[in-house]
Amino acid sequence: MSEPAPALHVTDLGQGPRTVIFLHGLLGQGKNLAGAARSLDGLAHCLLIDAPNHGRSAWTEEIDYPMMADFIADELSNRGALDDPVVLVGHSMGGKIAMCLTLDHPELVSKLCVVDIAPVSYPNAGYFNSLMDAMAGLDLTALHSRREADEALAPEIPDRAVRGFVLQNLHHETAGHGGEGRWYWACNLDLLRRSTAVLSGFPEMAEASWDGPVLWIAGQNSDYVRPEYRPAMAALFPEVHQVTVASAGHWVHAARPQAFAELLTAFVTV
Repeated sequence: MSEPAPALHVTDLGQGPRTVIFLHGLLGQGKNLAGAARSLDGLAHCLLIDAPNHGRSAWTEEIDYPMMADFIADELSNRGALDDPVVLVGHSMGGKIAMCLTLDHPELVSKLCVVDIAPVSYPNAGYFNSLMDAMAGLDLTALHSRREADEALAPEIPDRAVRGFVLQNLHHETAGHGGEGRWYWACNLDLLRRSTAVLSGFPEMAEASWDGPVLWIAGQNSDYVRPEYRPAMAALFPEVHQVTVASAGHWVHAARPQAFAELLTAFVTV
């Protein structure tokens, strides 16, 4: 790591004999996976981690997957994962972080669940680019309410659910003495925008592999997991088991929360 480890925001949920770590996707926050974590209460103690440059975690000057994996590995080591390896669950960008962490720090991981992402470079990051361009185009200095922000983003982001996902990054800082305060993006938007090529890719892992149990969950209506990506996944994780969730897109846990919870519970407890 070329930078000192940033402070990571971690939310603790539930109790149980196992420890499960949840890592979210690009522009997300740990709380996006809170529903899945709550479904494991009594079975596992869950940690929802805001990735560097996201949510309430600190920002860095640069970003790549090995760096984020190392930062999170440090956090897990400090929390005892060397003595009690964890179950890692990562969605999208979080899935890539989880794969890198498992390959680079296998001593910290007992099981890996990768959700709707593959260890490949995706040729078109246009969708997330368009979301971030819309965010950057919002004049925060002229903003008076979250509703105004929602209305302003609607032409560029017509899907209400996606706008809600984006707007979770919009925070308000109250000024003292009756001032209006200011609106700001909690994520490091400038860094994320200039790093889309890195984030849509996947690092060369130099013949690394991990033979522990891996659950690979795909959404039926998503194109992030394709048959042609399986060789790359199997080369890194020879024990991978793939499950496709019907009627789900990229955000599998949001579209089919019960089905996702059942898959996760079975995987964690076996």
